[in-house]
Amino acid sequence: MGSLKELLVLGLLSMLGHCRSCGEGLKIEDNVCVDMDECNDTPGPCGKHTKCFNTYGSFYCQCLPGYKNIKLQVNFTLDGQCQDVNECTDTINVCDHAAYCTNLIGNYTCTCHSGYTKNSSARGKCTDIDECKEANMEEDLCGVKGTCTNSNGSYWCNCSNGYTNYGNTKTSCSPLDCDHFNGDGGPASSLGGLADILSMMRSSCLALSNPSADSEVKTDGETLLEKLLTAAEAILSPDHIDSSEEVSGLLATMEEAIMLIGPQLKDNHTKKETTETEAAIAVQRGTTPPTGPIHLTNENATLDTDWTTASGIESYPGFALAALLSYKNLEISVNRSFESIKGPKKDGVNPSFQISSRVVSVVVSNPSTQNLDRPVNITLRHLQDTEESAEVRYICAYWNKKGTWSTDGFYQQHSNATHTVCTSKHLSSFAVLMALYPIEHTFGLQVVTKIGLTISLLCLILCILTFKFCRCIQGTRTTIHLHLCICLFIADLFFLAGISQTKPVGGCRFVAAMLHFFFMGVFAWMLLEGVQLYRMVVLVFNASIRPLYLYLTGYGTPLVIVIISAIIRPHGYGTAQHCWLSLEKGLIWSFYGPVCFIIFLNVFFFIVTVWKLAQKFTSLNPDLSQLHKIRAFTVTAIAQMCILGLMWVFGAFLFQEGSTVLAYIFTILNSLQGALVFIMHCLLSKQVREEYAHFLSCICTPQKKRYSDFTSTNPSSSQSQGSRSGQHTGESQI
Repeated sequence: MGSLKELLVLGLLSMLGHCRSCGEGLKIEDNVCVDMDECNDTPGPCGKHTKCFNTYGSFYCQCLPGYKNIKLQVNFTLDGQCQDVNECTDTINVCDHAAYCTNLIGNYTCTCHSGYTKNSSARGKCTDIDECKEANMEEDLCGVKGTCTNSNGSYWCNCSNGYTNYGNTKTSCSPLDCDHFNGDGGPASSLGGLADILSMMRSSCLALSNPSADSEVKTDGETLLEKLLTAAEAILSPDHIDSSEEVSGLLATMEEAIMLIGPQLKDNHTKKETTETEAAIAVQRGTTPPTGPIHLTNENATLDTDWTTASGIESYPGFALAALLSYKNLEISVNRSFESIKGPKKDGVNPSFQISSRVVSVVVSNPSTQNLDRPVNITLRHLQDTEESAEVRYICAYWNKKGTWSTDGFYQQHSNATHTVCTSKHLSSFAVLMALYPIEHTFGLQVVTKIGLTISLLCLILCILTFKFCRCIQGTRTTIHLHLCICLFIADLFFLAGISQTKPVGGCRFVAAMLHFFFMGVFAWMLLEGVQLYRMVVLVFNASIRPLYLYLTGYGTPLVIVIISAIIRPHGYGTAQHCWLSLEKGLIWSFYGPVCFIIFLNVFFFIVTVWKLAQKFTSLNPDLSQLHKIRAFTVTAIAQMCILGLMWVFGAFLFQEGSTVLAYIFTILNSLQGALVFIMHCLLSKQVREEYAHFLSCICTPQKKRYSDFTSTNPSSSQSQGSRSGQHTGESQI
């Protein structure tokens, strides 16, 4: 029984144990409540950026260093919601004054300013670096002629005389040669306004190279650049530069000035523009050479290169410079000097050249710019939009030391209607040349010109003989016709024989001068023809002009014009294509100006003459048929127009159009002018035809008496001839 009672008690106790429960955070092990470690659960009970701590029957979460509870703004949290603490803003003086703070996720870092280094004994503290005491640092920082002085967090360089750091105290001292701005008394130094630029730049150069110089002389780079471009305006005005030596001197001076001004500029990129120039300058400074691309542009040009090319591989002066300088009107002064260019021939004919873009100068701090390791691209905009064709080709050129344009050294080029890209391995002043090839019909025009001039020369010989020896038409008008034909004959002869003989240069200039003189003589005698017609119509009686006045006007005036033109523009006579006046610098107006004036006067004389003749025709014998009146009026008007050279006006208008058909018409009319003079004043003259018939009859029938026999034996006949002469020459009658 006892045993059974014990068993019942034990079973009851066992049932009571299974019904027992432990508190929260505890668990039963061996019928005993023990602590539950919640921190070992997966996933853990705490959030990110926390650490879990177990307690008996519970746990708690603590934010990691650098984090805090979102709600309570403390380091302790129950729900594990922690966020980063920004020590840089929440903590005062977390970093030293010589450092700047950077917040990190759960942390921060202090970075010392330039010139300071971290203090290993205290976090966030920085100490000054004495750059001048570093091994070989002084020479590396300030150069061999610079003295380094340390300062708190920095240093500066003091340069010896003759050296400069261009106002940047952290730049090494570089030698500065101010002799570039002496001028040396060459042709360029006499160029108006250039002496002022040289003086200004020399003063600035000396102030930079002498630290003890007067501070008032020193100016900042921006002001100096503005003064340079302003002073250049007067020099770059059109027709101010007369020679290639002056162009070379100006370009060299401007490049040297940009090299002096560029390192003094404060900004890394500077652009200045005036009415004559436009400058774009890029500067990079630092202890190591810069790298990366360079892109400078303005309205007329673009430069593409890189800083490695701009700074070079030689000793680095602490800065690198690249500049693009564009001249807006300089192409007018340099639209010549093409002797060094040997353009590709077409059908055996050399092309003619003219400037087709603005002139630009490229300046870099690299002292070796004649053979660059990498080519540079210069994109130039054309002055006129024209596609390349059989007659037009674009060529990249640079201004060489000889003062001429050259095409050597270009790596490649590409052109369209508006731009040309020039790729070169050397730097200088650049422009695009337009190579103009003769049109396809040149051979035909030459043939027409030679045939027409040959016929004209033969006719002029007949005119000269007729006006000289035909007694029945002698008078003032005949004298004018005679010398007009002589001038036109000699001018056509020089044109036919020497217009294309460009070599030697002296011979070509002589041909151009003779053409200028005799063609001016033609127009001078044409003016006298108009004056004589006017006097005949207005004065009627005593309308003759003394021969001395005729010769002074017909030969003296052209001679004076040619002499003055030759003195002012001696190199304007003869071009690379033709032995004629150059189109540059307005020399051609020494011909066009007087011609336009003469034509204007002759148009007036022509109108008055025709008007007066029309009045006289209406007062003729009423029995004269109307047809005879019209014929006489028309013939007189056409003869007047031919002699006064109105066809030259017509030809000038045709030449402006540029049409091939019009060019043929112009060539034919002008090359046959001698033939027209012969027809109008010889063949259409009844007296002259009678003299021709009488002369031919004397040759064909020599047994008859000569004309001189009739004039000597028959006084009445002589008087009759004299009467007819007075009627037809118009000395006293029309």
